[in-house]
Amino acid sequence: MPISWFLSKAPLAVFLTLAGCSLPQPQRLQTGQTEAEVVATMGTPTGRYPLAGGAQRLEFARGPAGRVTWMVDLDTAGRLTQAEQVLDAAHFAQVSEGMPSADLLRLLGRPAARQREYMQRETWSWRYQTNDCLWARVTLGADGRVQGGAAMMSDPACDAGFNVESR
Repeated sequence: MPISWFLSKAPLAVFLTLAGCSLPQPQRLQTGQTEAEVVATMGTPTGRYPLAGGAQRLEFARGPAGRVTWMVDLDTAGRLTQAEQVLDAAHFAQVSEGMPSADLLRLLGRPAARQREYMQRETWSWRYQTNDCLWARVTLGADGRVQGGAAMMSDPACDAGFNVESR
């Protein structure tokens, strides 16, 4: 192959190498790491939420329609105490009637979609890893509190042939 072929591919190789370095790597997280070490491993947080006693939770959502959101808890000294992927059936089961929207965000992170509805309600939706093409949906009343709980429904993006894995 001519050298020009290799030179034409060099920018792509550099991009892929840099992109690989910037991808979140939750498997490298360890209890006791500082916030700076967590950010170096996971990238910039997509959200921050206060926890009891002055601790905080950092959100690392994967894309606007991603199926994975990592929540990393830091103690008052800014050291990692816990990290978990929260878009799963166990976390959706914790959504309860009357839960405030702030608690919902702290539990699941930002939704993939928000839809305004009649009577000043809003429905938030999260895609998650499942063998079926489902997403979890939660309706909030005008008072910003959960009505009902989380419901699993067919994801309209799958019906349209949209590749949610690429988001």
